[in-house]
Amino acid sequence: MKRTLVIGDIHGGLKGLEQVIERANISEEDTLIFVGDYGDGWSESAAVLRYLINLQKTIKCIFIRGNHDYLVHRYLKYNDLNPLWLKHGGTATLNSYETVSTKEKEEHLLFLEQLEDYHIDTDNRLFVHAGFTNQGGPENEFFSNMVFWDRTLWEMACSLDTSISENDERYPKRLKIFKEIFIGHTPTTRLGEVVPVNYASVWNVDTGAAFKGPITIMDTCTKEYWQSDPLYQLYSNEKGRN
Repeated sequence: MKRTLVIGDIHGGLKGLEQVIERANISEEDTLIFVGDYGDGWSESAAVLRYLINLQKTIKCIFIRGNHDYLVHRYLKYNDLNPLWLKHGGTATLNSYETVSTKEKEEHLLFLEQLEDYHIDTDNRLFVHAGFTNQGGPENEFFSNMVFWDRTLWEMACSLDTSISENDERYPKRLKIFKEIFIGHTPTTRLGEVVPVNYASVWNVDTGAAFKGPITIMDTCTKEYWQSDPLYQLYSNEKGRN
């Protein structure tokens, strides 16, 4: 059976990515949609990009740009050593590139430049790293980087009064545009959960891999999901972004 699967934030955790792909029994019939943040956190950021570049050769993959991917791109292209980036996972990424050749760095840079800011499928479902602010949808954002930085879409969905229906004038217009929205960026662990969380048809599949949680893959139709072990257990000698 052909499946469309969404994959949450990875943050340099290749061991977890390989584990959850095996647990989900990924095949060449599947379509994989990654919502971003491939690096920054655990020690294998460069190896994660290498893995994804090879994965797309055999399986249909759609790669969304996350805020950390934007920062890794700036490092590879401009040698931008932003202190905040280094503090929030960038140091591990920097270290992971110590033995990577110039040629391979160029391949990774090309991969990062080809990431999509968002993806809308034929069922009018949006896949985006963080969210969007414009009531006309992400294509109308005045600042394009909002789609991988802004958290207000998720905050709004979480706080929405469940007694208000979509037909109510008070219902947020942003939440009426798409059938469903799949995001990462804001760990569900902030809500005390290590599983995908849904509010107002917004599905958050960032289950805290950068910190104490696992990497998650979810079937976008059935909502069945698979998870790796918590990343801090797979990288027990590291601190990650804790």
